[in-house]
Amino acid sequence: MPTYDIERYLNVRSAYGASVGPDGDRLAFLMNTTGTPQVWTLEDARAWPEQRTFYDERVTFVSWSPERPELAFGMDEGGNERAQLYRLDAGSGDITNLTAMPDAKHRWGGWSHDGDRFAFTSNRRDEAVFDVYVQKRDEAGDEATLVYEGEGWLTVGGWSPDDSRLLVAQAYSNFDQDLYSLDLENGDCTHLTPHEGDVRYQSASWAPDGDGFYLVTDEGADTLYLAYLDLETLDLETVIDGGEWNVDGIALDDETGRFVTSQNVDGYTELTVGELAHDDPTAFETLPEPDLPGGISGGVSFGPDAELFACSTTGNTVNTNVFVVDAESGETEQWTLAPTAGIPPETFRSSDLVHVESFDGLEVPGFLTLPDGGGAAGSGFHGDVGGDGDGESEDESYDDRHPVIVDIHGGPESQRRPSFSSVKQYFLNRGYAYFEPNVRGSSGYGSEYASLDDVEKRMDSVADIAACVDWLGDHEAIDPDRVVAMGGSYGGFMVLASLTEYPDLWAAGIDIVGIANFVTFLENTGDWRRELREAEYGSLEDDCEFLESISPINTIDSIDAPLFVLHGENDPRVPVGEAEQVVEEAREQGVPVEKLIFDDEGHGFTKLENRIEAYGAIAEFLEEHV
Repeated sequence: MPTYDIERYLNVRSAYGASVGPDGDRLAFLMNTTGTPQVWTLEDARAWPEQRTFYDERVTFVSWSPERPELAFGMDEGGNERAQLYRLDAGSGDITNLTAMPDAKHRWGGWSHDGDRFAFTSNRRDEAVFDVYVQKRDEAGDEATLVYEGEGWLTVGGWSPDDSRLLVAQAYSNFDQDLYSLDLENGDCTHLTPHEGDVRYQSASWAPDGDGFYLVTDEGADTLYLAYLDLETLDLETVIDGGEWNVDGIALDDETGRFVTSQNVDGYTELTVGELAHDDPTAFETLPEPDLPGGISGGVSFGPDAELFACSTTGNTVNTNVFVVDAESGETEQWTLAPTAGIPPETFRSSDLVHVESFDGLEVPGFLTLPDGGGAAGSGFHGDVGGDGDGESEDESYDDRHPVIVDIHGGPESQRRPSFSSVKQYFLNRGYAYFEPNVRGSSGYGSEYASLDDVEKRMDSVADIAACVDWLGDHEAIDPDRVVAMGGSYGGFMVLASLTEYPDLWAAGIDIVGIANFVTFLENTGDWRRELREAEYGSLEDDCEFLESISPINTIDSIDAPLFVLHGENDPRVPVGEAEQVVEEAREQGVPVEKLIFDDEGHGFTKLENRIEAYGAIAEFLEEHV
């Protein structure tokens, strides 16, 4: 099997975030051909796309106006997440900075149906809170109208069908939100979801008649289901019950009532396409399900009259591209052709879903991928493989026992899914196995599972990692003496905690923009994020002693394995001081440690040259130590 260097793999492109034009005859989307995501447009399937923005910084979203040949897009600077909003004239190519307030964050809230206005939330007034603004498409940023002063983390969910009201969501944590209807004429903001305890109200969309919302919620349930909320009675009625799996969200065309929902079934996407009944808000006709490659799909954008919709799709062996689906027939057509950098797609390795029994009997799901010559991921171990569940495989041969990278996701309310990763495929090409666990606290498996690591139970999730490593050690294709911990953000904390709590398990650790000290992290994170993060980790006021006790910075002397720490200088979420202090303390304790800081990056690495340097350095580090 041919081998390729990290630069080649990082040049595998992705096309995603599509928006269908107002006439339905062209797409706008994001693609990272230049090394950072930029806006591109396309007028026909698999035609030559046209690049529309040419910045060194990443573009974060793009949205066609519903009525004019113009686009809105967002962009921050150096990864600082203080996004500004821009308007691009699709005819002339002229770009206007609509907000021009670089010290503030701006969060897109959508075009009005006539395209004359757009809504957004911003922390201009107070860095810790988000207010709601409405702005005319041709106004300057300082002319935006403040229509509602917030008291926390607010997001605009969309305009009512008659453009008289906005749907506003307020988040208290990732598992607790509220919804409001904001009347733009009189400023009244009506609370729609009074509740006790933690309840999720997410992905809300106005019903076609404007008399209610469709949303996903776990009110009275462990998993998310699709529901209808009547604005007059505030009664909540079930539309689609996901059972043991979450209904992730809904994309709804409020003129036709056509919709797409996605269900997360053990990490894989199952789409439902339908059309709402006119006389019963909970009834609908099911339309044909599209046949999309890869197993992971999302980002739906409807065309005029909802005759078609665009979505992005990806998978273990399928890099992300945009497909267009005929809503009536379910027929699909690939529109974008993001290249694989000359690497044959048939060389990409696929993962198997497995389940590991943890210290207390909890079943921890994860995805195991073995390199070429490593056999089938489900063979040679004692555990359950997704699918047949018997752990057997026809391929029981192994060329060698391989080192394995345990790649731990961030969040912690996130989920590793079987999507394409150029970094993973690079290491598989180099003979590493790759394991991606979804330890307790991960999303996708219900509210109870997600709460099992809250505050005082934090270290139980680290014990899950140890159980996974023990399990990997029983696999005939895995070398138990060459196990690597790698993770970013909260996953970086998990790396450091795994190395300090279970030092004998690891050959090396890679901490990317990770948390070393929960106290200093919460003290220095962006003001707008602190309350949300304290809801997950514990508060500085009430839990400071506990936060100190679980912070890896205080037990660095326990680490036996070499450590590589990478960070972005402009990180507003996990400030770079977390990296600086863990490197300093590790060196004082005699731990072999390397550091790499990028002065033009934030919470992660988005620029191609930086990604090449970062993952090239990681590859060299592992070559030396593993």
